[in-house]
Amino acid sequence: MKALIQRVNYASVTVDGHCVGRIEQGVLAYIGLGPDDTLQSAKRMIDKILTYRIFVNDDDPAKRGKLDKNVQQIEGGVLLVSQFTLMAKTDKGRRPDFGGAMAPDAAQALFAQLIEYAKTQYADVETGQFGADMQVESANDGPLNFLLEVD
Repeated sequence: MKALIQRVNYASVTVDGHCVGRIEQGVLAYIGLGPDDTLQSAKRMIDKILTYRIFVNDDDPAKRGKLDKNVQQIEGGVLLVSQFTLMAKTDKGRRPDFGGAMAPDAAQALFAQLIEYAKTQYADVETGQFGADMQVESANDGPLNFLLEVD
């Protein structure tokens, strides 16, 4: 499982002209599911996203300017977007190979469980719409982007 996380000032997902998810300051996370991923790996990924320290700590003079706070500590939002293209194999040729992605039906079920778990761990969780043609708008803060992986 992979997640591309971005520290954002805001982010939103629109499907067919309707906003389906929106956050203010927080984390926009694109989630890629592989064929061997499970609910346990999904939970580990959510736990990692929620506790990954990518926000500056200006409260503690000794840590001023350092990336020392997580999204929960700043009371930010989390926007989760399914993104099978993160699992593409790109090492050969000039066209991505999506064979590394979980089958759509299984991925939809696991992504739904991932969202359900995330909402039990943190109140401010929004999502895109699985399998839809989503328009994602965001203001990347920094810019800061990190590729997280769990087995």
